[in-house]
Amino acid sequence: MSRSFKHPPALALLAVLSATLAGCSLLPKEENALKPPLVKPAQENYRTVKVERGTIVKQIKGIGSLESVSTYVAQFTGQGGRLQSIAVKSGDKVKKGDVLVQLIMDDLDLKLKEQELSLERAKLALRQAKAAGSGQLRIASLQLEIEQIKYDRLKEQLGGKQLRSNIDGQVIFVESLKEGDFVEPYQTLVTVADPTKLRVSLRVENAADIRDAEVGMSAEVTVRDAKVVGKVVQTPSSAPQTLNKDLQEKYGKTLYIEIPDLPKDAEIGSMADVAIVTQKKDNVLLIPRSGLRSYLGRNFVRVLEDGKRIRELDVEQGLTGSTTVEIVQGVEEGQDVILQ
Repeated sequence: MSRSFKHPPALALLAVLSATLAGCSLLPKEENALKPPLVKPAQENYRTVKVERGTIVKQIKGIGSLESVSTYVAQFTGQGGRLQSIAVKSGDKVKKGDVLVQLIMDDLDLKLKEQELSLERAKLALRQAKAAGSGQLRIASLQLEIEQIKYDRLKEQLGGKQLRSNIDGQVIFVESLKEGDFVEPYQTLVTVADPTKLRVSLRVENAADIRDAEVGMSAEVTVRDAKVVGKVVQTPSSAPQTLNKDLQEKYGKTLYIEIPDLPKDAEIGSMADVAIVTQKKDNVLLIPRSGLRSYLGRNFVRVLEDGKRIRELDVEQGLTGSTTVEIVQGVEEGQDVILQ
């Protein structure tokens, strides 16, 4: 009995350890941390097109209008004056010699009539002197010359107060003025056009757009759903020389196309779709224009190889069409070019 109580401290320690181990077994086991899932990188999709052989066309396209070949611009070239009336309106038909614009006369018409009377009197005096055989013949002859000169000068002054049409045609422009307004010299007041002689005028904002056009080139023109073939008759480089700044600017950005057979219902101002082929090449390597890239003067394309590898290739550009571009050197037929 005495043996069982021989080592009390050791027994107490053993009891504590047993209780501790028993308590630990009651706690939940700690779980291992999960590894993050592997994310597969998204594969980029490229829009590509194959390099192909074909025909490329460079052309000038635009919308022009029909205008008359023959026009008369009514302007006072000597001096201006106060407006009395404009006798026509846009759309009117006029004959050669019809009065278009009238300035205030300042009694010139009455003075001309009075001078006409003096002229007739001088003619009568000369006839009487000839019949009488008097010595007044020389004087009567000189008086007639003086009265004729006065009449001619007054008539010229009166003519300077009027503008008359010098062609048969249609009024296509009238300046907006009212009676009493001052008219400047060289101010365009009325424009008359011959509606029987028409051509197509194609005007652009940028002169570079039509620099490849040459006189004699064929042009396909569509007027009122009718397609006709015309011919370029004037380009900026072949335009006539003029000191008129407005005409200089107009000629510098305008092509004129002559059409032999216009539709019957064509008229001044009718719209016309124009297409002029300036260059054409067959059997050349072509890619879309969006496939060609440029940076700091370098032209290059990006090609996709084996469906995943991208390579940049320097190229030499040739003719550029409306949707495609010719590649002279740098790519081969069948390669996949990445579009921008």
